[in-house]
Amino acid sequence: MDTLFTWDVVGTLAGAAAITYFIVAYSKRFVDSFWPEELGTDLFAVIVGFLVLLAATAATGQRLDWAAVVLALFNGFLVAAAAGKMNDKAINEDERKYQTDAEL
Repeated sequence: MDTLFTWDVVGTLAGAAAITYFIVAYSKRFVDSFWPEELGTDLFAVIVGFLVLLAATAATGQRLDWAAVVLALFNGFLVAAAAGKMNDKAINEDERKYQTDAEL
């Protein structure tokens, strides 16, 4: 287990979503200082997902032609949605646990 992530793994939905989740989570406070509030974090996550997929595409030796870039953009939305769901699950589980404990 000398590598947790490889470029092949980052090129998958699960790998790209995990990396996107961590990048957005750890940079959100800094980005919020200049990112327009109207755009929201969702669009930032799409951009991060898009860049992660572009990096994975290039790192695995695939051509970065217009079709690959457009596909990475479309898939960036899927990656951002999956990363957002990961965030919701992490936050909502804690809230649900506290509600359940309070009911007892």
